[in-house]
Formats: sequence, structure tokens, C-alpha cells
Amino acid sequence: MINEIKTDNFTMRYFTFGRGEKTFVILPGISVQSVMNSESIVAHDYAAFCDDYTVYVFDRREDMPNGFTVRDMARDTAEAILSLGLSDIRLFGASQGGMIAMLIAAEHPGLVKSLVLGSSVARVTDDGCGTISEWVQKARDGDGSSLYLAFAQKVYPKAFFEKYRSAFIRLCKTVTDTDLNRFIIMAEGTYGFDARDDIRKITCPTLLLGAYDDEVFDKSAYDETAECFSHNKHFSLHMYDGYGHAAFDLAPDVKERMKRFFEG
Repeated sequence: MINEIKTDNFTMRYFTFGRGEKTFVILPGISVQSVMNSESIVAHDYAAFCDDYTVYVFDRREDMPNGFTVRDMARDTAEAILSLGLSDIRLFGASQGGMIAMLIAAEHPGLVKSLVLGSSVARVTDDGCGTISEWVQKARDGDGSSLYLAFAQKVYPKAFFEKYRSAFIRLCKTVTDTDLNRFIIMAEGTYGFDARDDIRKITCPTLLLGAYDDEVFDKSAYDETAECFSHNKHFSLHMYDGYGHAAFDLAPDVKERMKRFFEG
């Protein structure tokens, strides 16, 4: 069931599943359509956590203004988490959600017990911005179908994309102007992202999951991010090959790896 949290500053949607005593928070990445449309899929994918954890999945705030940055997203998400009275959380952020998670862990060290970052980097370089800019232009052109396919081609490995091409084409037809405007704001919010100094404040156990064949962020971006965590004796890096930017979703062992890390 999708819930809303309202603060003095914003309204944000989230959903929960699981029945465990521990708290697991998921922050999704940029998407053409809100993850709130995929509640049952996410709950199924993370079923292994349901006995031990209550899982919270947060969207971005409603009515994001133009010029809204990752730092703004992190501020609001932290406020939403704290407003719900959550504490001692296991935090997972995917792609842009990982950028948000880094900033939350840096600014609220007592809130985050452990941190997993999926296909997320400390700084968005010109290469990463180039890919995102291509997506933004398609959204500005109002071409939801072209955006959806271009996004999927970059995020998923070729074999996966071809296998599910017809499903992606069907989903293209459901993209609205509201979805496109929201996508533009989220994507442009990544421009100029640089958390290298923030990361040096993160001391909780942290696992970075990446992929050598990631077409959004290259290996050098992961290497730089790992170097930023060199101060943290509880940091580890695991790189996949063959699953692309979506390795945090597609790698067959990724959920179990995350669970072991949280319980380690």
C-alpha cells in the first residue's frame, strides 16, 4: 500500500512491506516513471528480507521545482525518514538513489547503521552527464517512447534489453507529460554532483556494487569512488561483469550479498 508523508516543506510517497524488527530503506534511482507504480515487483524482488526487516521504499518529493538537486533530494529524504521515527537503518541506494544515500549517511551518521550503494559514484563526470543529457533532450522533445528505449538500452545489458524489448515498447505507451517533466528535473538534478568531500565523513560499513560493463558510469568513476572511501576500514567494493548499470537488480546473487552484508 502506498502511503504519504507530509511535512511543513513537502509531500512524499513511500510504500512498505515486510514484518521484521530491523529497518531497511531503499532509495531508487532515476526512472522514467515513478517506482511507486512497481510496488508489487519491488516487494517480490526483496522477499528475502521480509522476515527480518520492515522495508521502506521512498519516492522523490511531489512537485519538485526546477533546479532541484541531488542535495535537495537528500535533505528531503532524510527529513521524511526522521519524520517517520526510523532509526538504525540499513540503507540501500541505487544509482542516483545511492548519491542521495551517501549524503544522508554523511550528514546523519547516527541514523545509518550500514550502507549499500548500487551502481552509484561519488562524482558525475562529463561522460556521465553526456548520457543523462541525451535522455533529458528526448524528454524535452516530448518523445516518451524514444526516451524509454534509450534509457533501457543504457541501463540494461544488450541481451536483457533484446529479450524484453516488446515489454519496453508496451511501457513506452504509458509515459505521460507529467512523467517526462518529472524525469527532466530528476535527471538534471544530477548535473554537477560531487560528494567526494562528503564521503570522507562516512564511517559506517559501506558496500559499493558496480559493473565493469556499466554504460552510464565507467570503471574510472568507480575507482575514484572507492578511493574516496579509503579512510573507511569497513568499506568494500564488488564489481560485476555482464549485468550493466542494472547489476544491482539483475545479478543473481546481489540480494543475498546485500543481506549478508547487512547482517555481518
